[in-house]
Amino acid sequence: MDIREIKKNAKERMKEFCILCPECNGRWCAGKVPGMGGAGSGGSFQRAHEKLKEVKIAMRTLHNVSNPKLKCNIFGEELSFPALVAPITGTKFNMGGYVSDEEYSNDVVLGAVDAGTIAMIGDTGDPTCFESGINAIKKANGKGIAIIKPRENSEIIKRIKIAEEAGAIAVGVDVDGAGLVTMKLFNQPVGPKSLEDLKEIISSTTLPFIVKGILTVDEAKICVEAGAAAIVVSNHGGRCLNETFAPAEVLQDISKAVGNDIIVLADGAVREGVDILKYLALGANGVLIGRPIIWGSIGGRQEGVKVTLETFKNQLFQSMILSGADDVKNFKNFSCILYTK
Repeated sequence: MDIREIKKNAKERMKEFCILCPECNGRWCAGKVPGMGGAGSGGSFQRAHEKLKEVKIAMRTLHNVSNPKLKCNIFGEELSFPALVAPITGTKFNMGGYVSDEEYSNDVVLGAVDAGTIAMIGDTGDPTCFESGINAIKKANGKGIAIIKPRENSEIIKRIKIAEEAGAIAVGVDVDGAGLVTMKLFNQPVGPKSLEDLKEIISSTTLPFIVKGILTVDEAKICVEAGAAAIVVSNHGGRCLNETFAPAEVLQDISKAVGNDIIVLADGAVREGVDILKYLALGANGVLIGRPIIWGSIGGRQEGVKVTLETFKNQLFQSMILSGADDVKNFKNFSCILYTK
């Protein structure tokens, strides 16, 4: 099985929830929430894609980098390359229903382990989705991360305890889900979090805590003050609020402000290995991969997820050779390879 076969299968099976456009730019699927698109006109999704595309790599081949190092350590786990699977749920109402949430969770968690990395499982208004993710983490002997919607603190803490019992290596909240349409459809209250809220949640667990959905320096600093282990610079795939900044255009400032105090991950429009290199060069310690993993599961199940991740890893390896980047852990030195529009 190769990536072409996976994408061909996924396109046939997703019933036009996603048509796997030649360029996944958010235009065809604009407004399809639930579904695979961005909120409103799709501007936030499209901007995430466009701004990452504007970042260019200076090709450098007069050097001695022939075997760049891709391995990194995040939350005490050695990863084969600096990419994790983004938390995604709702296979029936977002992806067309070819696979169930239970099947999808198993595919991504176990497929990620097969590829030498870690998947995040998500949360939504349907409680069985989170349960499926937790069960998949148990099957993987804890090799997974649970990301929870910004519910009432007591509800978040309840789910954190469930993740702890499953042996998860980390937990977190995608605070950018504070106004998600899908949560409203299930009458599940979510909302913003204050510094005090974050401190209460983070102090409830000894696991590394991730705050996903940061787009400004001031909120990144709040996460550091609250004691978070990591942030994810993300606009939730453009699915919550239209006309937001793109992760790629704010990442560098955020990383410079807090990068020595907290792990900085980036999420948004990662479609090939060179996109990982761009985010690393902008200051991220690693990235999350979303939509391509959906295609991997639907187009090839667990093996499809593994093949998708390994394809990204191989592309990153080649991109590093052709730009002179020697080690993903030296991400702060990568800025010399970037040109921005």
